[in-house]
Amino acid sequence: MIERKVDLVVIGSGPAGLAASIKAYKLGLTNQVVIEREKYLGGVLPQCIHPGFGLKYFKEELTGPEFIQRFIDKVEEIGIGTFTDTTALKISRKGEVIAVNKKLGVMKIKSKAVILATGAREKTRWDVKIPGDRPAGVFTAGLVQKLINIEGYLPGKEAVIIGSGDVGLIMARRLTLEGVKVKGVIEIMPYPGGLQRNIVQCLQDFNIPLYLSHAATEIRGRERVERIKIVKVDENLNPLKGTEKEIKCDTVIFSVGLVPENELVSEIGIEMDSNTLGPVVNDYFQTTAPFLFSCGNSLVIFDLVDYVVENAETAAEGVNFYLKKGMKKAEERKVSFNKKIKFVVPQRVTCLKDVSFYLRVKKPEEKVFLSIKEINWRKYFQKIKPNEMVKVNLKREELLKIKGEKITFKLVRKS
Repeated sequence: MIERKVDLVVIGSGPAGLAASIKAYKLGLTNQVVIEREKYLGGVLPQCIHPGFGLKYFKEELTGPEFIQRFIDKVEEIGIGTFTDTTALKISRKGEVIAVNKKLGVMKIKSKAVILATGAREKTRWDVKIPGDRPAGVFTAGLVQKLINIEGYLPGKEAVIIGSGDVGLIMARRLTLEGVKVKGVIEIMPYPGGLQRNIVQCLQDFNIPLYLSHAATEIRGRERVERIKIVKVDENLNPLKGTEKEIKCDTVIFSVGLVPENELVSEIGIEMDSNTLGPVVNDYFQTTAPFLFSCGNSLVIFDLVDYVVENAETAAEGVNFYLKKGMKKAEERKVSFNKKIKFVVPQRVTCLKDVSFYLRVKKPEEKVFLSIKEINWRKYFQKIKPNEMVKVNLKREELLKIKGEKITFKLVRKS
């Protein structure tokens, strides 16, 4: 078994992992390694050939490969050690990472800190429980994206997309451009799941039907998908009789959301958030295991890669602070929120620095205030939607005004 001692292990080489690694290197943590299970660096971005990346971080519009290549080039320039084709198997309570590499075999990396940047996995047909046959032609949107953009294969000729997540919307456009007939996007909620810009650019511009308040009830086909059944639903998501419809197709693509990838930390026993399905963290993105930090989509599902890079760099700052000075958990204040808000990240704050909070609401609202009652802070929103993450920046001076142990976010209607 190969053994190695480092100050930092970064698991995952997507935008979160590489951004965290580069930032940590700049802060003096040069003895580090990055572990990536794919054969190449970059995470999911090499297959995201559409534009729309980097508008906030680089102040220019880039494709996914262009965006991530800037980070890959920097990693190679400064000489950060990377292990591709390497799967992390276990993280111990002491910070040891057990990994396996195709050529090198089993590796034990003893580290003072670990940054988890493992991204997310897609929900599948079985997560949303669509009954019917089990024919060929059923895919997730990310798999279809990889098949077309990396492998060069088309999944079929006539497709129906279930769910209106951003990847599904983008693939509706991509499939259309490649000659596949996209017969519709089926969304069970009365509002889309993806960003408004993707609704316009990927569906409306290509006249692809969007069926809101519709649910898929069956997938039928023998060897290959032949048709799918859908039905209109009411406000309680119950099927409405007489609204059933069949759509003939040979391909069904699921874009029904992402789940943070956190199986590696299941044995450590860190506190998890049932709303985000990621770890509970403070404003340095430190988990309840002091040596372990989480960032990117393994923490919470972000809309924009720019936000992923921002919080990854903050996680690197947290590692540097932890290794050089330590953090006093007694100073942390807990974040809470009312019923109209789905989650707020981070869930705790140290009040040692300025903080960016990320949150989502449960349903679309109009003419509302987002407020923090402890400091008499509020921000007005003409419209606020679940599919668009809200970012709130607070100065340390404002946080220090909080006298209690809680910070409470509330969404209230304009009176």
